[in-house]
Amino acid sequence: MKNVTVTVDDAALEWVRIEAAKRNTSVSKLVGEMIADKMRHDDSYERAMREALRFEPIAFEGNYLTRDDIYADRIDRFR
Repeated sequence: MKNVTVTVDDAALEWVRIEAAKRNTSVSKLVGEMIADKMRHDDSYERAMREALRFEPIAFEGNYLTRDDIYADRIDRFR
């Protein structure tokens, strides 16, 4: 593990100290866990995006429905 120095404003430092105390851990460990969680979240999002982009579009044959066709049964109820 490597040590890093970060600069944070007073409010953020107060929050992270309180949060670390609530979790019975150190500020250093809490910040490290938050960074690791963010990294895992970003990696899983990128993986899901790549997987989604691999799908081929569905070929649609025929004409698209018009708005009137889609809502015809609802419109007829109010006539």
